[in-house]
Amino acid sequence: MVPKRPAAAPPTVVHLVRHGRTATTGKVLPGRAKGLHLSDDGRADAHHAATRLVTAGSISAVYSSPLERTRETAGAVAGALGLKVRIDRGLLECDFGEWTGRKLSELMKLPEWRTVQQAPSTFRFPGGESFIEMQTRASAAVARLVAAHPGERIACVSHADPIKAVVALAQGVHLDLFQRIVISPCSITPIAYGPGAPIVLSVNSTGDDLSGLVPS
Repeated sequence: MVPKRPAAAPPTVVHLVRHGRTATTGKVLPGRAKGLHLSDDGRADAHHAATRLVTAGSISAVYSSPLERTRETAGAVAGALGLKVRIDRGLLECDFGEWTGRKLSELMKLPEWRTVQQAPSTFRFPGGESFIEMQTRASAAVARLVAAHPGERIACVSHADPIKAVVALAQGVHLDLFQRIVISPCSITPIAYGPGAPIVLSVNSTGDDLSGLVPS
């Protein structure tokens, strides 16, 4: 008689959530500057994301980058789920150094902008982080949280570039291609982490019911 294989442990599903809109979204590179809060539209974004995450199944924890815009988004999510927000610095925005707070229309005119878009793995922001350091930091934070919540569902509220970098690594995509990934304000990107390779269940989800997004 062939012995039955033990049932595989369920994966940990991490719902990566970008913060809601602010007054500078799409205009300025805010980075880690303090004092930037959600706009009225951003608060509406956050409540919509919270409503959607209620459909995702039993989420056991909500983590957030320490910046105001992420904490406010995470607060809406945690409130809808009856949880408290836990802060994790690994989910922080990239440190843009001297580029922090500059207008995107000005940055796009710099010769370095092409490198940022086409070969980000080779670029370090003046006085700040490199894209490789950002990806390593954010991915290590996700791995640590996965280990802390085996078989559970959690939400992690972060920023566009760290989420894109985590998604690229999960998909096995080189960092130089991560700018091809779009992460919109308050989009939800669930990734299942099990014993094998990660499974990206959806990317940049903004309007559908999350209840059907499970590993096949």
